[in-house]
Amino acid sequence: MAVKKVAECSSKALAEEVQRWGAMKQNGVSLRYMMEFGARPTEKNLLLSAQFLHKELPVRIARRANELESLPFGLSQKPAVLKVRDWYLESFRDIRSFPDIKDRNDELAFTQMIKMIKVRHNNVVPAMALGVQQLKRDINCKVVSELEEIHRFLDRFYMSRIGIRMLIGQHVALHDPDPEPGCIGQINTRLSPMQVARTASEDARSICFREYGSAPDVNIYGDPNFTFPYVPSHLHLMVFELVKNSLRAVQERFMDSDKDVPPVRIIVADGIEDVTIKISDEGGGIARSGLPKIFTYLYSTAKNPLDENYEGISDGVTMAGYGYGLPISRLYARYFGGDLQIISMEGYGTDAYLHLSRLGDSQEPLP
Repeated sequence: MAVKKVAECSSKALAEEVQRWGAMKQNGVSLRYMMEFGARPTEKNLLLSAQFLHKELPVRIARRANELESLPFGLSQKPAVLKVRDWYLESFRDIRSFPDIKDRNDELAFTQMIKMIKVRHNNVVPAMALGVQQLKRDINCKVVSELEEIHRFLDRFYMSRIGIRMLIGQHVALHDPDPEPGCIGQINTRLSPMQVARTASEDARSICFREYGSAPDVNIYGDPNFTFPYVPSHLHLMVFELVKNSLRAVQERFMDSDKDVPPVRIIVADGIEDVTIKISDEGGGIARSGLPKIFTYLYSTAKNPLDENYEGISDGVTMAGYGYGLPISRLYARYFGGDLQIISMEGYGTDAYLHLSRLGDSQEPLP
């Protein structure tokens, strides 16, 4: 009985601390600041970085943990969402119970801990998607168009997750004793968008092959020597998602056709403000009435892979189906001041415009 009482008291104390930290102000950083600060990963700078994260991460994690408690339509009570909330509370507890960081040994121990936190949160996106799909199945699907509040929450939640992972990943990567030429932590100061587009397209085509037995060609146009500073993993994720969508649309439209399968085309343009990557397909396009839905987390034209793998959360990449590839890609673009636009011609095809800010000055959004 006494043990139960102690557990209740400690969980009440934790809940109160999470509430308090969740009300504190967040501090945003820009891509340019991350590059300038990370260009000199001295012992002093790494110590400063760890001290900043020691104070900043609990604020960001607490905000999300608080929101996970009070979601509408009973989403907070879905098993997958409860699991995510537990991950956030555990990570909050880990960071808050870590003592002040005073020297190199403290900093290295702290770095190991936040590395583990990043791993703990690896499956947050599919877990939340599973929770939303469970909700979608339980409520009347006609109401889905009214779930604007859940969509706004997921936008804030996933944007915050991008920020948390970027801050942790950047700090951890600055410890690499032998970074690749031009790399400052996770940022490649001389990133070739053409090269990333090639790799991402090959990855997407291999998934298309696995799913359909064949895949349309992808043609890429642009200056192969052009480079700019960006985070390679972010760019790969966005281009991969967009190419994957295009390949699926073209493949399904021409599967039983005698006509030649048209290629997906990627054009990379370097402007003064933005680097823009356009991905065009002739996959039949999207009806105008369907366009507003494509950036919601509750829309997908493909069969839902979670139905086939309901109990566990699959780590395999499927061709489509969770319904969050486009909205999350747009968040990645917006994180560093860019954007993603989709323009479609029903009966012909779709153009996706991925705008990436090349100035690097815009502050990360703080949901």
